[in-house]
Amino acid sequence: MLGFHFSQYVPPVDNRTPFERLLDIFLELLVYTSGDVEEALEWMDELDKEHKLTTPDYTMEDFRKDMMEKGYVESTSGGGGKVAAKTEKLIRKRSLDQIFGKLKKGSAGQHGSRINGQGDELTADRRPYQYGDSSNQIDFTASLKNSQIRSGIDGFDLTEHDLEVLENERKSQMSTVLMIDISHSMILYGEDRITPAKKVAMALAELITTKYPKDTLDIVVFGNDAWQVKIKDLPYLKVGPYHTNTVAGLELAMALLHRRKTPNKQIFMITDGKPTCLKEKNGRYYQNSAGHDPRIINKTINLAVQCRKLHIPITTFMIARDPYLQSFVEEFTEANKGKAFYAGLQGLGDFIFADYQRNKRKSI
Repeated sequence: MLGFHFSQYVPPVDNRTPFERLLDIFLELLVYTSGDVEEALEWMDELDKEHKLTTPDYTMEDFRKDMMEKGYVESTSGGGGKVAAKTEKLIRKRSLDQIFGKLKKGSAGQHGSRINGQGDELTADRRPYQYGDSSNQIDFTASLKNSQIRSGIDGFDLTEHDLEVLENERKSQMSTVLMIDISHSMILYGEDRITPAKKVAMALAELITTKYPKDTLDIVVFGNDAWQVKIKDLPYLKVGPYHTNTVAGLELAMALLHRRKTPNKQIFMITDGKPTCLKEKNGRYYQNSAGHDPRIINKTINLAVQCRKLHIPITTFMIARDPYLQSFVEEFTEANKGKAFYAGLQGLGDFIFADYQRNKRKSI
């Protein structure tokens, strides 16, 4: 029967303790405040006044005390608090659940190359036994069945021609550099673009370290310059009064991948604008805020070509949809033979996860 069936909405039961409910809000605010504990707590005080987050039985003062006692926040010499290592881990796990949690269970662990043979993981595919196949690959149930079909139960006779083996799938190792634009435009025009970028970086870092420990992930941030940050530093990233030196970011990413011995390498770049800055050999900056400078654009395109020759694909996630930006992204992507996505802030994590999985299934 076509149509809609309406029923009474029953809200889900929240069985969390008062501390757990407040901690969830606190962890979210920590990402927005770049790890500033006191600022996050000030925001919680304001939210409590407006939305009654606490009760007389469990106050904000109780919550602060519990965070200290449970080791989520550590005291500082100045009397304030700082984020503990277990909280940094929890923030990354929370980001992973937020961004990738809706994916089917188990999908995150299935990533291999298209090469079958004497690999790491058994698949459901079978083929006749060939000389040199490992005995561990033999499917004895299928092989015995073949023998019975051929010779019957009374005249059971297992021969080499009855044997079937399970195909193995080679699981490819991947070295990834994630580049994050921290130029001033990432918070311009009233739109917070850096917080979703940080969440995606934390989710990807947690995914790789927990699901694919043989893979590597390096994080590079770029503004006027580019530098590497550790995974534990991701919640503390801030946008600065910077231009966009994409060249410096790409050069550092290439240098990091050069040190990696894995055959499969890739660069993910999250940005919202064109390159507007170069650093001269004398240390001075050549800048053009208009973003159409041929000198800057050409050097960026040249690096895209170099990455292509080194078999390093670049996937650009442009979190701005301005038409004048798309022409640069298209030229950059064509030079590298990579990919580009014009992703909204809400769908950024889905795009990056899907592309990471897709690249894991093939040899780059």
